[in-house]
Amino acid sequence: MNILVIGSGGREHALAWKLKQSVQVEKIYCAPGNGGTAAIAENVDIGADDIEALIAFAREKDIGFTVVGPEAPLVAGIVDSFEEAGLAIFGPTAAAAQLEGSKIFAKEFMHRFNIPTAAFRVFDDAGLAQSYLQSCEMPVVIKADGLAAGKGVYICKNADEASKAVDQIMNDKIFKEAGNQIVIEECLDGEEVSILAISDGEDFVILDTSQDHKRIFDDDMGPNTGGMGAYSPAPLVDDELFKKIEHQVIEPTIRGMRTEGDPFKGILYAGLMITKDGPRVLEYNVRFGDPEAQAVLPRLKNDLLELMYASYEGRLNNTALVWDKRACVCVVLSSGGYPGDYEKGFAITGIEKAEESQDIIVFQAGTKRDNNQLVTSGGRVLGVSGLGDGIELAIQTTYKAVDKIDFERSFFRRDIGAKALGHIEPARRG
Repeated sequence: MNILVIGSGGREHALAWKLKQSVQVEKIYCAPGNGGTAAIAENVDIGADDIEALIAFAREKDIGFTVVGPEAPLVAGIVDSFEEAGLAIFGPTAAAAQLEGSKIFAKEFMHRFNIPTAAFRVFDDAGLAQSYLQSCEMPVVIKADGLAAGKGVYICKNADEASKAVDQIMNDKIFKEAGNQIVIEECLDGEEVSILAISDGEDFVILDTSQDHKRIFDDDMGPNTGGMGAYSPAPLVDDELFKKIEHQVIEPTIRGMRTEGDPFKGILYAGLMITKDGPRVLEYNVRFGDPEAQAVLPRLKNDLLELMYASYEGRLNNTALVWDKRACVCVVLSSGGYPGDYEKGFAITGIEKAEESQDIIVFQAGTKRDNNQLVTSGGRVLGVSGLGDGIELAIQTTYKAVDKIDFERSFFRRDIGAKALGHIEPARRG
């Protein structure tokens, strides 16, 4: 079977890498792909948002199954368009993708189905939002309603920060129409965790836990990014909490979407805050997280293509997942200046040395080939994923590999996985 993977990030490299392990796969195409996918697939110069061109390509190359990496084409209705063209594709319809495409839709959906989340108010007028802030207890969280590449969430410690956030989103339009409406919600206290599930609209399987690191600097300081690293599993989530998340969040979300006539197929990602009162949903995504995919997929022993096709065909019932018992840590190397302005075109060296260890996989994101030289082409450049017997060894293995890789003005966090150590007794760390 020929497979088309849509997208150009580290997540898409990880998806192509995992899909290539399936005996059912003949050839993989990536549109548009990156320097890393070029080594295991054929890159195609078609943008992830060019749905008509992607459909034409799928027909031309007899693509048996398409996997969508990023959220924007899902929200734009790529699944609907492919299915109307008689093409098999993994992911939610545009209606179901509203869970990520609109923060307001997601919050109101959670309210309707009693899914635990933060208290919130919705505004489409900046003046009314500013007036409401005067009565709010700080801190608060302010979110642009639409897609903002992971940067539309502001955690505001005081009234001045909150007022500036409203101005930037609604008046300055830094996220364009995505900021026509905003959500102002209470700021929850706790620790975050990422829960991903594969659903066929009726049944679902939950992937092993992971934790993302969104802020640019160590100790979760600085502005939000697309993600600076992740690890799996997350020891914060024990068996009891896992079952609570399944019954209070994942199951009612799948059931609720089915009840409302928009069954959810594909990857449901619930970003949770684990509070003293239990799990609370911060946000939904409708695709694999990036970099969570780079920490979870190396541990998955199942055939990913078979799981995705079972979702497409509605036969996930009684599916069992099998996991590598080792931990996996992914550290993202970014361009200096990211998530602000940064330069491109710097030569990347050391990947081959890093991958000499059989426990290391380097997933490429913001890279491209220039005269046979791999160079930087984006903000998040590489994701170095390392496996180890226990989180502590996985951390050590990964950072040893990271230190072998170099490009001008490279930057990475030094504390990916540190939170996990706080949840593990010393005897279990090794």
